[in-house]
Amino acid sequence: MNITILGGGSWAIALAVMLRGRNHVVRMWEFNPKDADMLRTRREHPQKLPGITLPPEVYITSDIRDAMDTSEYVLCVVPSQTMRSTCKTLVASVDTRTIDGVQGWVIAAKGIECGTLKLMTEVLSDEIPGLSASRLVVLSGPSLAAEVSRGMPTTVVAASKNLDLATKIQKEFSTDTFRIYTNTDVVGVELAASVKNVIALAAGICDGLGLGDNTKGALLTRGMAEIVRLGEKMGAEEQTFFGLTGIGDLITTCISRHSRNRNMGELIASGLPLAEALKRSVMVAEGVETARSTYALAQRYNIVMPITTEVYKTLFEGKPAKEAVRDLMLRESKPERW
Repeated sequence: MNITILGGGSWAIALAVMLRGRNHVVRMWEFNPKDADMLRTRREHPQKLPGITLPPEVYITSDIRDAMDTSEYVLCVVPSQTMRSTCKTLVASVDTRTIDGVQGWVIAAKGIECGTLKLMTEVLSDEIPGLSASRLVVLSGPSLAAEVSRGMPTTVVAASKNLDLATKIQKEFSTDTFRIYTNTDVVGVELAASVKNVIALAAGICDGLGLGDNTKGALLTRGMAEIVRLGEKMGAEEQTFFGLTGIGDLITTCISRHSRNRNMGELIASGLPLAEALKRSVMVAEGVETARSTYALAQRYNIVMPITTEVYKTLFEGKPAKEAVRDLMLRESKPERW
């Protein structure tokens, strides 16, 4: 299988290592020419995924036309807020025959586009000419790059409206340490994977403030209630949120020391302004912009998402984290209802 990976970050590297282990032909596109040269020379990204070596057979380039040469499957692993611009670059640079020859577009980014409030499958459908839902797959679940790249047992979901395509990805991408289930609820999988990063920011804030396990348990539970509430309004299936891409990914992202969103929350809790916290983060914390998008979606659908609202106010309105926690605890008393 000829696979192109769009992106050169930690998750892209982990996927390249894993897929090369299956003897697939892997070509990686890194937008920044300097980073592409560094990856090509060192075969490692010492800041984003130290200690993980890219196999010599993985071809690395900053030329997207070169990366797309003979591609059968494309993995989209760029940050969600740059997904549209990446697609525009691809369409402008690559000939139509090559694009039409791609059998499957696999989205491995997690986020909701700011402004349009669109999921990544919608962004690709907007930008790739002639792309139908039958050629789109979302690969998602609790899958920290640091662990996947080291062969630690991981289980994820391949979601597509085309079950045959999801099954194809399941077969070709699975290894003895990377297990894939299939799902047809694309909206639910994408939404759960995106919004859990907002809750992970809140988890990091709790950790940064020194709050306890009681707090974290309540946060995860009520955070999932918010995700389900939004998902139901957007047409997702409730059971999806209690699977790997829902509760599984939520737990992992909220407790892991490898979680960039949880770590970002800790920086915010320390009192750093958002701009300074972002400068200190080596990798993109998708939850920051997703908090903006999710807050807007809550307003669009007129649903109550108190944790998301307080994260938004802390990030973008300068509300002190301790005050946000207090306001959550002092909300009007009510029955526990999802």
